[in-house]
Amino acid sequence: MPYQCLIIDDEALARELIATHLEHLDEFVVVAACANALEARTILQQQKIDLLFLDIEMPLLKGTTFFRGLTEKPRVIFTTAFRDYAVEGFDLNAVDYLVKPILFDRFLQAIDKFKSSLGALTDQTPREHIYVQSNRKNIKVLLDEIQYVESLKDYIRIHLRQGTLVVKYGLAAFEQQLDQRFVRVHRSFLVNKDKVTAFTRQDIEIGSIEIPIGDSYKDAVLNSLQ
Repeated sequence: MPYQCLIIDDEALARELIATHLEHLDEFVVVAACANALEARTILQQQKIDLLFLDIEMPLLKGTTFFRGLTEKPRVIFTTAFRDYAVEGFDLNAVDYLVKPILFDRFLQAIDKFKSSLGALTDQTPREHIYVQSNRKNIKVLLDEIQYVESLKDYIRIHLRQGTLVVKYGLAAFEQQLDQRFVRVHRSFLVNKDKVTAFTRQDIEIGSIEIPIGDSYKDAVLNSLQ
């Protein structure tokens, strides 16, 4: 499954340059490119992002301030025209800090650092289960039993091989607990790829159940299923 990237920069040329660099790397896909942090907030609420390319000096809200306020923080590479911000960026555990204009060879070094930071995770065997809280109980859920998960505003409905389970959990937060078997296909749905029986460009089927594919998720979903 390709790494999901989000670009945030108030300069159109800077966004285009990063997107162009990423086009040369098959393992990465640009989910969206936003002109400010407020636009990006909606994307982060809808979809799991693996890597954030975040400009520091932007109108409305500085990149570092925005990132510091995120509850769920993806890995981040800060970008800026000002070298003086480097210390602030690394204080936030940034993968790297790129000074504009960003040359491709320097960009690749940052990408290699990102991959290295994932090494400990990718070496682990897939998780077998998680615990979710319902009716004051911590309930064990086997990941292989999960067919798909549906968002219900402040709650989610976990569709299991047999039955369902409704718990108070945000879909994006729950996605962070899962492994690579699961993919977000819509702002309201994520599915277990192992359970998919058929798919088109518009929807995914799990047995007799049809789940829509959101327009903003389409490219990433189709890449992960093929």
